Amino acid sequence: MATVIQYQELGSADVLDLVEVPTPEAGPGELVVEVRAAGVNPIDWKLRSGLRGGELQGTRRVGSDGAGGVVEVGDGVDGWSIGDEVVVVNASGTYATHVVVTPDQIIRKPAAISFEEAAAIGIPVSTAYQALRSLGVTEGTTLLIHGGSGSVGHAAVQFAVAWGATVVATASEGNHARLRELGAIPVTYGPGLVERVREAAPQGVDRVLDAVGTDEALEASFELVEDRQHIGTIVVGAKAADLGIQAWSGGNPLPLTEQEQAWRAEAIPAVASLVEQGRFHFELGTVRPLTEAAEAHRESESGHPSGKLILVP
Repeated sequence: MATVIQYQELGSADVLDLVEVPTPEAGPGELVVEVRAAGVNPIDWKLRSGLRGGELQGTRRVGSDGAGGVVEVGDGVDGWSIGDEVVVVNASGTYATHVVVTPDQIIRKPAAISFEEAAAIGIPVSTAYQALRSLGVTEGTTLLIHGGSGSVGHAAVQFAVAWGATVVATASEGNHARLRELGAIPVTYGPGLVERVREAAPQGVDRVLDAVGTDEALEASFELVEDRQHIGTIVVGAKAADLGIQAWSGGNPLPLTEQEQAWRAEAIPAVASLVEQGRFHFELGTVRPLTEAAEAHRESESGHPSGKLILVP
């Protein structure tokens, strides 16, 4: 038997159920992965609460990212063997002991990282990478990141620094030391934000990635950057067109262009390379057993997790 987290009605974290189901089998073109760790993303509780995704039809299993080992390979699947360690991305139902995936939903787990770290890769890394490529961040760019200590912000800081950009990142004071270690210039949000950013980057800001979605962040961005197509958000996508800015969403994707799909495909191999070079680090928050999925959702929903939240079957 396998264990999964699912829900049959929208609502608070209390609607999450831990249930036993038959161990899944791989059909043609599929694999079964035994999950060793699953990533908790904000989209998970937004779907559960009804904030995103519309009406619930039947039962929904939870989670899209994870890491584990291949335990079954279906007919027609080449290049994978039982025992291969993998990162699972954009699958369905990774809060589980086992999950069925297709080959395009897995990549090989970098040997240098743990299963818990691998489970932190998926949505945050692919979203950050796509956003930075869409914004045109390169060597010499001065980039402002609103929310540098969140999962997407953390990944964006490290990619941009690795590419030779100057990064200014907003965060609470308690996260400043870590952002400095990653190569960013931290500034505190709140009144006077524009002045603090200008002091940190007297050369001016070229691009902005908004990972918080507050009015303050957007207003500061408009004051600092004239061309609104050089500003992008991962939070307030519904307003993006009216505001004239770019938008990306990791867990409930906006329509992707062919180029954006290509960038997302590049993201995990890119981070694997940086990990092997010692230039990318994962900030793990609370690691809980699968039985505490509801508590993990409550922490994520609070908006102040101390790092990437992980569930372990």
